Amino acid sequence: MAARLEAEFGVSSQLIEGGGGVFDVVVDGALLYSKRQCADQFPDENKLVEAIKGGGG
Repeated sequence: MAARLEAEFGVSSQLIEGGGGVFDVVVDGALLYSKRQCADQFPDENKLVEAIKGGGG
């Protein structure tokens, strides 16, 4: 997913380690995806890229 974000937007992403395999995707302070809130499902990269392009979730 990091490679996709870099290719689409020319930015690098940062992984901040946590526990239990859960993670959030935050862009400019806005939460676009939370694995904990989405029943532990991995995000669809296409939908995530579109949400970022649209400026939010």
